[in-house]
Amino acid sequence: MTWDQQNPYQQNPYQQGYNGYDCGPYGQQQYAQQPYPQEQPYVDYTYAPTPDQTAPLPLVEPEPEPEPQPDSAAVGSRSAGRWGSPRSREAESGGGWAQPTAPGAETTDAKEAGPRPKPPARDRYFDTLRAVALIRVVTYHTFGWAWCGMVFPSMGIMFGLAGTLMAKSLERPALKVVRSRLRRLLPPFWFWGFFVVLAMLIHDWMPGWQIVYWIVPLGDPPGNAWGEQAWEILWYLRTYLWFVLLSPALLWIFRKAPIPVLLLSVAPILVLNFVWSGPDNRFGSALWDLSTYLFCWILGFAHRDGVLRRMKPGLVIVGSFAAVGYGGWYAFSHQADFGTYDLDENPLAQAFWSAGFVLLLMWAKAYFKIDFAWLTRYRKLDRTVTIFNARAVTIYLWHEIALVLAVPLIDQMWNVPAFEKWLPLDSQWFMFGVGWILIAVLVVACGWVEDVAAKKKPRLLP
Repeated sequence: MTWDQQNPYQQNPYQQGYNGYDCGPYGQQQYAQQPYPQEQPYVDYTYAPTPDQTAPLPLVEPEPEPEPQPDSAAVGSRSAGRWGSPRSREAESGGGWAQPTAPGAETTDAKEAGPRPKPPARDRYFDTLRAVALIRVVTYHTFGWAWCGMVFPSMGIMFGLAGTLMAKSLERPALKVVRSRLRRLLPPFWFWGFFVVLAMLIHDWMPGWQIVYWIVPLGDPPGNAWGEQAWEILWYLRTYLWFVLLSPALLWIFRKAPIPVLLLSVAPILVLNFVWSGPDNRFGSALWDLSTYLFCWILGFAHRDGVLRRMKPGLVIVGSFAAVGYGGWYAFSHQADFGTYDLDENPLAQAFWSAGFVLLLMWAKAYFKIDFAWLTRYRKLDRTVTIFNARAVTIYLWHEIALVLAVPLIDQMWNVPAFEKWLPLDSQWFMFGVGWILIAVLVVACGWVEDVAAKKKPRLLP
């Protein structure tokens, strides 16, 4: 067959009698009358799929932003795939170029394929972990229970989830990934920071050149004591930002020797704790936090690359319990030094407890293939998890302000006799409930900034 016969639509597809073919009104070609009597079978040369082309291309889940997911992890957790054109399907299968289709024509394969399949569902296991992590953060900042971090080390889990998503994202060009992460993180931070900085300026705060850290939080942003409860949570954003910037190099090093690098990732916190405490400035604070959660971040790489799935269960379980045991022992045995066994006050204990806890969670996910798909059967619960992950940054940034605003609001309730009589206004649980109501209001009022940062249509709720 000649090249002209293979490409009958080089000319007008509706023109009759081109190169010995009759072109029907829908671009389907038929053989011209042959000199011998036997009837020729119908053949559609518009597109002839090979056996591996009869099914659509597998959908590839795009980068989830928790996170994105919740993320959360801190604080992770996605769009539908699309069908390839005939040429893209041909290229994927390793064949040659597919034949072009006349404008408006519909091939038999397209008719038989039916509607486009739905995109793959998000990993509800990670989304649930991120949502629970955010709830635990709000609970800890409300009640101040020291044991909260041991029951569920939220920050370590969130860094682990973020590391997994970052490793997945770095399958694309590193510069594009870093730029995307900055674009998603900084606008919500700027929007939140505008109100915090303005309030501190009204309360007699005059910043110096360090105000640049309110633009790019590579160091702890400055502030006064009046607004400390609001801005003290920014250590997480600063640490996350540094991890994002360092991830291309960290992932490259990790893939050279996965297990040794994973084990050595606890070395920095040991050095800082027993050998050299680092400088007493913003750089020193960042160094301590990076070292505390480095293992969890690298653990995310290990999960993404399948390293955890290949590890022996006995080794993982023993290592996990050993890390948790050492972290717990160090926390309780050094209460006199820190005034509490709270992991947030003890970086070494936090590092090992989080390492063991997150290792077990992520290994179980990889080894047993846990996905929490059953969650979709409970629509309200599934919807709640979705909102937590889509608004993770907003919830994390604004939850302290919600708790601060809950105090004067409850104070005003004491002036209403019915409220004073029937409501437990002096209970922290009541403040916890009021705080969540205010968080919900702030999510609706301010969460759209996350949509804008992600170049999506702004919505009150995702």
